[in-house]
Amino acid sequence: MRAFSAVDVIRAKRDGGRLSDEQIDWVVDAYTHGVVAEEQMSALAMAIFLRGMDSAEISRWTGAMIASGERLTLDVSRPTVDKHSTGGVGDKITLPLAPLVAACGAAVPQLSGRGLGHTGGTLDKLESIPGWRASLSTAEIARQLEDVGAVVCAATSGLAPADKKLYALRDVTSTVESIPLIASSIMSKKIAEGASGLVLDVKFGSGAFMKTLDQARTLASTLTSIGVAHGVPTTALLTDMNVPLGRAVGNAVEVAESVSVLQGGGPSDVVELTLALAREMLALAGISTDPAEVLASGEAYETWCRMISAQGGDPSAPLPKPSHIHTVVAPASGVLASLDAYAVGVASWRLGAGRARKEDPVQAAAGVLCLAKPGDAVTEGEPLLELHTDTPSAVPAALAALEGGFTVAAAAPAAAPIVRETIHGTV
Repeated sequence: MRAFSAVDVIRAKRDGGRLSDEQIDWVVDAYTHGVVAEEQMSALAMAIFLRGMDSAEISRWTGAMIASGERLTLDVSRPTVDKHSTGGVGDKITLPLAPLVAACGAAVPQLSGRGLGHTGGTLDKLESIPGWRASLSTAEIARQLEDVGAVVCAATSGLAPADKKLYALRDVTSTVESIPLIASSIMSKKIAEGASGLVLDVKFGSGAFMKTLDQARTLASTLTSIGVAHGVPTTALLTDMNVPLGRAVGNAVEVAESVSVLQGGGPSDVVELTLALAREMLALAGISTDPAEVLASGEAYETWCRMISAQGGDPSAPLPKPSHIHTVVAPASGVLASLDAYAVGVASWRLGAGRARKEDPVQAAAGVLCLAKPGDAVTEGEPLLELHTDTPSAVPAALAALEGGFTVAAAAPAAAPIVRETIHGTV
């Protein structure tokens, strides 16, 4: 591979130029191997943040990050399809979705992450189940996909190592919000997983990284374009994250809510989004089964139990309970008009369910239970939210986060659909 000067590459993007394929391949590889210094990649990341990248640059950058590590070969008898969410509050959808799609006949290799800030992490939630383990070898992943049809675990260390380095750097250089860098980060990991199809849940609203529908649409279009360029059929759903998903926000409480969905109950919005994503995943896998019928049959719950057991967990074990519960009551009688996802997410984080840094511990039992959602009638002085924590001293900070985070009015707000748009990227 031809060597370039890091300074020349930085200057080219700083001045609004387009990076060549060779420059991109070199700089990503050189950064991965420590040839390009952290301060140089910081400067390049900021130049990309300010100047952007065209679609060809983004696709090539994604490919270079994939090439920095291994690419899983999923030799299983079922069609493989994956799902990724851009993150939200109460977003436990992976938990019921993976076993549901597996019960319909697909293989779901769901390599997931941990929470940071106000957004929850799938692995943190599942680790509240006694005995469950997140780290699996490539051989274990393949075996579980064949035997069970679904695996939710941590990414193996060899997948897209360039992204791991760059992700950490973006977090401390205020370049997280760059769409080229967000899109290439997501897609490098997902394409490296080796699934034959991908469905993206791109969220917008107060509890999402993309605050507006237009921003989410731009990101979704970029993501699907990358998938197509790399031969992976990709569908994106644009979904509302102004209100928490479901009624549980945290770790163990979200597992309990997910189990309720798999057993035929659960909040209607969680069920709605789970089925919407399942239908798109099954369409990419070429399976015509109706996921609503499979969910109602109990087969998805059986698959959940097998999936948890295969990773050392006990699906029948009691989930952790908090040592302290603080109740927030309705300030007036009427209808809950709003419940801000970001406020609830920050409150849950401050109670111990999330982390400020990747190395911080989380509390399995911490979180928020939303006893009412927008549109529900409430009575002054009656419980509205439950704050769960093992650290009572954290409650005042959580209450501060909730100030102005909900309103009570005389009439119900207009109902808004969860899924606003769907973008199909076909190869």
